Amino acid sequence: MQIVAVQQDIVWENKQANCDRAAAMLREAKVEPGSLIVLAEMFATGFSINLPATTEGKDRPTEKFVHGLAKELDSTIIAGVVNDASPGKGFNEAVVFSPQGEIARYRKMRPFTLGKEYDAHDAGDEAISFKGRDAVVSPFVCYDLRFPEVIRGAARLGAEIICVIASWPEARFMHWIRLLQARAIENQCYVVGVNRCGKDPYLGYKGRSIIVDHNGDIVADAGEGEAVIRADVDLDSLREYRAKMPFLADMR
Repeated sequence: MQIVAVQQDIVWENKQANCDRAAAMLREAKVEPGSLIVLAEMFATGFSINLPATTEGKDRPTEKFVHGLAKELDSTIIAGVVNDASPGKGFNEAVVFSPQGEIARYRKMRPFTLGKEYDAHDAGDEAISFKGRDAVVSPFVCYDLRFPEVIRGAARLGAEIICVIASWPEARFMHWIRLLQARAIENQCYVVGVNRCGKDPYLGYKGRSIIVDHNGDIVADAGEGEAVIRADVDLDSLREYRAKMPFLADMR
């Protein structure tokens, strides 16, 4: 199974431009059928708390785009969107589409307080998992990464690949790298961290989307500009490692 991560310079609050760019990058990359493709947090708008510009509404145009692209590429796609929650608020979500349609939906459990995200987004309440070909996969969103107890929920669900989609600012980019490696080591799994690059009206983003193996080693790194990176998942090696070092059996 191949993991494909798309590091994109997101155009502020412009769904059409960002969907077009994501599709162009993936078509140019000639993605292998059956891949697991991961797009950034709120990839179609950037990390805005302007709900009229970000929420999908009844028509869900970004989700329709993601499903269409999954069918075109014969792959499963994880992507960040915003949908309606309680009155006047939304959910920051990671949605998962296979060529056949929606297969999972995760709601960010830790909205980013420092960025006033709680003013706009309600919190989700549980980790989820889905079957991506032969692997168990769990998605998370950005600030969730700072809370090992949140990510641990994926290990309890048997996750072999954890995907963190993000808009992680450049001021703390080394936290991003080290926390992704830590989550891979402590949960004995592959971790895919997909960040945006470029700038929005408020912050700069250094990118550094990475794929980390179960030993904490970086096996693919997107650097700081737009890029599509990929890595093959060796599930046999992962499962053998877990059998030899059964640390997860000691969870309480």
